[in-house]
Amino acid sequence: MEELIQLVSEKAGIPTDQAKAAVETVLGFLKERLPEPIAAQVDGLLASGAVSTDNVNNVIQGLGGLFGRR
Repeated sequence: MEELIQLVSEKAGIPTDQAKAAVETVLGFLKERLPEPIAAQVDGLLASGAVSTDNVNNVIQGLGGLFGRR
């Protein structure tokens, strides 16, 4: 998750602590609104420490397929 926080910090031009709060807020929002199997995958990625920009992009692409987009 640190890589994601760093990316948000760099792209948004904000301090790391603010980027961490933003990432945690967005992830919490998504987990509350996603179907349980997908929310569990988000939790699994976070727990494994495997959150990277590549993994996030893969999840986003999967979500697009879920909603009829590719």
